[in-house]
Amino acid sequence: MRPRLRIRQWMMIGMLIVMLLPRLLFEISDLLDRYVIGSSLYERQQSALTAAIRTVSETNAARWAEPDWQASLQSMAKLSGLGIILLDDSGREILHAVPAGTEEAANRQLSVIEHGEVRGQALFFVPKRSSGLATGCAIITAIGAILFIGWQMGRFVVKPLEAMSAAARRIADGDLDFHLPESNVLEVATVRSALDALGSSLRESLTRQSELEEERRFFISAIAHDLRTPLFTLRGFLTRLEKGMTGNQEKAARYISICSNKAEQLERLISDLFSYTKLESIEQTLRPELVEPGRLFAELAEEFRPIAREKSIELNYKEDVYKEDVTFIGDSHLLRRAVGNLIDNAVRHTPSGGNIMFGWRKEDDRIVFTIEDTGTGIVEQDLTLVFEPFYRGDKSRNPAYGGVGLGLTIARRIVRAHKGEVTVQNRSLSGGAIFTGWVPLG
Repeated sequence: MRPRLRIRQWMMIGMLIVMLLPRLLFEISDLLDRYVIGSSLYERQQSALTAAIRTVSETNAARWAEPDWQASLQSMAKLSGLGIILLDDSGREILHAVPAGTEEAANRQLSVIEHGEVRGQALFFVPKRSSGLATGCAIITAIGAILFIGWQMGRFVVKPLEAMSAAARRIADGDLDFHLPESNVLEVATVRSALDALGSSLRESLTRQSELEEERRFFISAIAHDLRTPLFTLRGFLTRLEKGMTGNQEKAARYISICSNKAEQLERLISDLFSYTKLESIEQTLRPELVEPGRLFAELAEEFRPIAREKSIELNYKEDVYKEDVTFIGDSHLLRRAVGNLIDNAVRHTPSGGNIMFGWRKEDDRIVFTIEDTGTGIVEQDLTLVFEPFYRGDKSRNPAYGGVGLGLTIARRIVRAHKGEVTVQNRSLSGGAIFTGWVPLG
């Protein structure tokens, strides 16, 4: 991952680049020009300076005023670009040959002494060296640095901000399909991450909303389908009873019994519907309290034993031998509903003469409970679907079973709200299912 700096730090770096880089390139180019490119000119000027000094020093000061000698010296100085000023013993100029571009201060000064007296002075000037290469490199480097910083600002600040502005407008229009470029500026990257997270969250929300809407439509159709059958039957038998079409007391009693069963089915459907509407907020509605699993499960066994007996089903209950010492924190009311749904499912899918084995045990740091029946079992490929909302096996389509396939969904979500889990497997190839659940003790 590339390092990210704050915008103030990037500004300081940019200022240092603009200030220091051109100067550095100027110095490097100047040295290159002096000692590599212009080295021959420098050597030629130094050689000419040495020759001029020798000529002046070896010539009698009386000859400095001779036109021919001065012309020869001026020619030498002109060819090498040197500047020469000759002064007599009184300080009056005899020769002034200083070309434009030389330094005002003399580079060399020579005094001619004869017989112990100063006869004259010679001043020698070397032209001021100016490097066009160094100046050009410095200017180009400064322009390049400014352009580079501007390009980087556009890439890592302006472009991401423009993209985020466009993304915000697209979000406002309901379009969540956008891409934001990366940025090395910390503040811009932070805003980019927040906007990207917002887009992802909105996409997930829309997907979830779509799924919930599809689930809601399916749920309504399932409820409408399952409510219609018992209502139609109930209405038909009540009409017969109302019109006195029973014929005898025994037939009337049978009609009343059928109506009672259908009313129970309707009550079960409405109960499942009411429970399912609360599933999304189970974690927020938990009422933790001290739960004694031995007491909770024993009461459930006693509650469902008469219901099972009506179908000629034997409900056997087995509890942990250490039941007196085991407690945990949970919502006893919701746990009663969850385990009750599992037992109710076993009763509804176990034929007359069958058996249901219900028990629990302490296992390490959790409570494990099982409900095992001798029913028809579950089709192997449906084992992963039984806890899905509205799932119902083929046998549950029989009106006698009631429900819309929410009981197992409710049970699992309640147990998961307690940080536990519920699983299912077939008892054997001959039939039967085993539901196993657990909740932590901690």
